[in-house]
Amino acid sequence: MEQRHLGRTGLRVSRLGLGTLNWARDTDEQEAADQLKTFWEAGGTLVDTADIYADGGAEYLLGRLTDGLIPRDDLVIATKAGSVLEAERRVDGSRRHLLAALDASLERLGTSYVDLWQLHAFDPHTPLEETLQVLDLAVTSGRARYAGLANFSGWQLAKAATWQLAAPGVRTRLASTQMEYSLLQRGIEREVLPAALDLGIGLLPSSPLGRGVLTGKYRNATPADSRGASEHLAPFVAPYLDETAGRVVEAVSTAADGLAVTPLQVALSWVRDRPGVTAPIVGARTAQQLRAALSVETLSLPDEIRRALDDVSAPVHHYPDHDWSTL
Repeated sequence: MEQRHLGRTGLRVSRLGLGTLNWARDTDEQEAADQLKTFWEAGGTLVDTADIYADGGAEYLLGRLTDGLIPRDDLVIATKAGSVLEAERRVDGSRRHLLAALDASLERLGTSYVDLWQLHAFDPHTPLEETLQVLDLAVTSGRARYAGLANFSGWQLAKAATWQLAAPGVRTRLASTQMEYSLLQRGIEREVLPAALDLGIGLLPSSPLGRGVLTGKYRNATPADSRGASEHLAPFVAPYLDETAGRVVEAVSTAADGLAVTPLQVALSWVRDRPGVTAPIVGARTAQQLRAALSVETLSLPDEIRRALDDVSAPVHHYPDHDWSTL
């Protein structure tokens, strides 16, 4: 698998990442082992997890597998911290919480460091400088090699990167930002992606298959074994089952028929090769699904098909992004 630099860093990662959201919940240890081995044998290196996935179970499972199945040094392990499962608070970016979360992640993963440590979301209740100082401490102490963000808006991302550049004594720079990005969700193109490109921050798209909808599996009905039929994940899929999304899915399927490939391959190839993208994170439930995603390595979309998909999925951006001179 082709390797790419993560933003303006020296860290090279596979241009597809393996997500572990389903591990230790919908994906058991044997299936997770099959996924990881399949990914590694295909040349994949970037494995993404988080401290709240299965309440820490995904990290623990990944740690078990790297202990006996795949050499730790062959992987680029990325995890996240900051999300909390409490009724009164969804994010905690305080020094107290983040440092404790990092130590707990390292213990579950069975490693002395993570390659990429990411803030899971912006915390409006903690001063941003406090949160960013923790990132710097994590890197300078050797517990993390690189630092990134997830789910930050454009102004939040730019503010964080600017503070790092201006703050005396801070040596850590943002390597990445992880955001949802697909043919069904192009909202980051308004501000986040331009900011990341300007700042040299690599983009790691999550849900690159539109929460599974872009595979075409929901065109006629909801499969019984799909996320859309799952009690806890059906609300996650539902926003992408409307008429607008249906038109995009039909265009992807038409393109796939013309190229004699699958809709999954078309949709994943589109986002993988967008400007600023380093590696989409693919969260498969089974090794079979992962193999289907890995088959995209040999596909590059023709320009005319790419332009057609751009047009049919184009988000509507008006003032202040466009047409300001006509007001």
